[in-house]
Amino acid sequence: MDRPNVLEIDDITLTFGGVTALAGVSFDVKAGEILSIIGPNGAGKTSMLNCINGFYKPETGEIRFEGQRITRQRPDKIAQLGISRTFQNIQLYTGLTTVDNLMAARHFMFKSTFVEGAIYFGRAHHEEIAQRQAVEETIDFLEMQRYRNSVVGSLAYGLRKRIDLGRALTQEPKLLLLDEPMAGMNVEEKEDMARFILDVQEERGVAIVLIEHDMGVVMDITDRIVVLDFGRKIAEGPPAEVKQNPAVIKAYLGE
Repeated sequence: MDRPNVLEIDDITLTFGGVTALAGVSFDVKAGEILSIIGPNGAGKTSMLNCINGFYKPETGEIRFEGQRITRQRPDKIAQLGISRTFQNIQLYTGLTTVDNLMAARHFMFKSTFVEGAIYFGRAHHEEIAQRQAVEETIDFLEMQRYRNSVVGSLAYGLRKRIDLGRALTQEPKLLLLDEPMAGMNVEEKEDMARFILDVQEERGVAIVLIEHDMGVVMDITDRIVVLDFGRKIAEGPPAEVKQNPAVIKAYLGE
């Protein structure tokens, strides 16, 4: 049975002055699948993620999440709907611990008032317990127990990338946007990250949009691939089909 679409991108165009970052790009993401966006540097991959989660406002086109129009909505509103992301450059509070970084990601889930939080009683107390439980589950899921109280800035780069993934996961997303989660990692760290990404898909049923330059990883873990070049979609399909596409070979993969 064909899975329903969780995300629909319809004819998105984005420009910066005289430069076209995205030109009429359309594709969909199905529930529970991993879809990779690949292409040369400057092809528009990160710009597309920025449009999805509201950082950029496209000039034309529509973006729908679970059937709801989210085009040009604020990033915080989109996050509350269930879309989380990581960034190319790690966006962590380096002076805080792993636990504190993950707790910060759940800030919009707190419903208690400032006064309730200040006296730390009743609803605020119960919320704190529930939020910390969710954070601990993410720490266990990503096998970071020994680093839970470590200051993030003191940890190795690969661990910080894992914490960045954890911060997105602790928001309990329905759709996860991963912007080069394995950039700068060694082979062992990449294998761990690929395993965690597959676990997110298989155990939590989260749909994932992945930007990644390691074609070995992309071909191994991806259900479908969208290929961009100079802001235009030049191919879409399963990995075996895309890697044989002459336009993709010419623009990106090479002979």
